[in-house]
Amino acid sequence: RVQLVESGGGSVRSGGSHRLSCEASGYPFSGFCMGWFRQPPGQMREFVADIDNDGRTRYADSVKGRFTVSQDNAKNTAYLEMNSLEPEDTAMYFCVAELLKRCSSPPNPMAWGQGTQVTVSS
Repeated sequence: RVQLVESGGGSVRSGGSHRLSCEASGYPFSGFCMGWFRQPPGQMREFVADIDNDGRTRYADSVKGRFTVSQDNAKNTAYLEMNSLEPEDTAMYFCVAELLKRCSSPPNPMAWGQGTQVTVSS
């Protein structure tokens, strides 16, 4: 059974930085598409970023240039480095993954983590 466990959520001041981690277990192979969605308060879940087995990345326009997604294939772990955080980045962040080495277009996660809260104060 595939499981994703996020860590690193918390509170940060506007303009600050923060990093999330996500460890995957139960996958039949290493190196696959992993990424992040988020759900701001009272809003729908939205795509943030993803990365495939070859290191190709995609970002939502709202985070491009500020967030960086990375992956350690050997550890089946993904990271989201968030810089220049804004109050609008406040959300529950979900780690996602596909049972594919390339990420689907549009993103089509088949596994979700439980979520970790990031709160950015002004």
